[in-house]
Amino acid sequence: MATTEPVDDWASDYDIFDGAFVNDPYPIWKDLRPTCPVAHTDRWGGSYMPSTFDTVTAVAHDVENFTSLEVSVAPIPAAYDEQGNRLRSVISSDPPDHSPERRLMLPFFSPKVVERFRESTSELCRRLIGGFIEDGEVDAAGDYARQIPPRVIAEILGIDPDMSDQFTEWVQGVLELGLQDPEVREKYRVIIQDFFDAEIERRKTERGDDLISFLLGAELDGGPVPMHVVRANLSLMLVAGIDTTWSSIGSALWHLATHPEDRRRLVDEPELLPVAIEEFLRAYSPVTMARLARNDTEIAGCPVSKGERVLLSFPAANRDPEVFENPEEIVIDRAVNRHVAFGVGIHRCLGSNLARMEMQVAIEEFLRQIPEFGCEQPDAVTWAGGQVRGPRYLPVTFPSRPTI
Repeated sequence: MATTEPVDDWASDYDIFDGAFVNDPYPIWKDLRPTCPVAHTDRWGGSYMPSTFDTVTAVAHDVENFTSLEVSVAPIPAAYDEQGNRLRSVISSDPPDHSPERRLMLPFFSPKVVERFRESTSELCRRLIGGFIEDGEVDAAGDYARQIPPRVIAEILGIDPDMSDQFTEWVQGVLELGLQDPEVREKYRVIIQDFFDAEIERRKTERGDDLISFLLGAELDGGPVPMHVVRANLSLMLVAGIDTTWSSIGSALWHLATHPEDRRRLVDEPELLPVAIEEFLRAYSPVTMARLARNDTEIAGCPVSKGERVLLSFPAANRDPEVFENPEEIVIDRAVNRHVAFGVGIHRCLGSNLARMEMQVAIEEFLRQIPEFGCEQPDAVTWAGGQVRGPRYLPVTFPSRPTI
């Protein structure tokens, strides 16, 4: 059950919402790996937390013993449509349903399709920067990183980008606040569902080249895509496409604001940015997913009973010294970097191409227009954690009229 009691033993009583863990989980994982590579807790419904690369990826690949039916890090009630169909997206489907549903969505997130949104994303970033560049300071998490993904997702979905603040509020209600408060989560789940129901109705007579129209005109298993599949995957796009990328952009900016040598090198060597982005993804991976045990099984010799939850901490896997040399060091030109920030196995992130593009454009434009910036109040930075970790308040300062 949920508790606010302090953690005395992270191996047997961890708390993913504990302030120390949210702010800096890396020392905790570092201590756990050699002594307890699979930790356990009774908090938040109970769960296991493997912390090595091999244990995390093994569970992610093992679809026979672990189901994706519930991927949240804390228990949440299942949602159903009016016909009694469980609302589940491609991220929470198992074989044999998963493959055809994933194939349905993949074409919309291919590198070629994603490139269609690069220039509009660049224009968006330039416009956002233009709104605060004269101030000499900005909340880089709230007034920049947070503003980009909802507007890009809105363009993909063919919905109003001016609703970006509402979209972000809804996502926080589901993924951040809602994980600790079921009433909040249900409130925003219904808001999102009702919003997309209205958009779906509108697309029935006003088709476009957006994802909603695409899904309404596509086929699955020889027939129209079932409406509960359409609704769930549209909700997934909004929820998963905003918080994760917002957090990744914010974490990269936090690193550059607090590591001036890396920031200056990227300004001098902009061609290094794609490699640096991969390192930021490895070092500051935002997402932890969950699986439920289908059967009585084990993880690295640790017994797990049927129905128990396992947290796939991709951030922990990405700092495993058995796989990454000097994993706690951020090396922006790291040559070998087989990170799993986007997950691994059949559920590897569909939107990885889109997220990479948004990160590259957001950081590129910021460095181009504001090459000198820093964080003078590091203790003021706040972080969100649980399902998705990233900075929520990131005050940075810079010359008020930098050379552009």
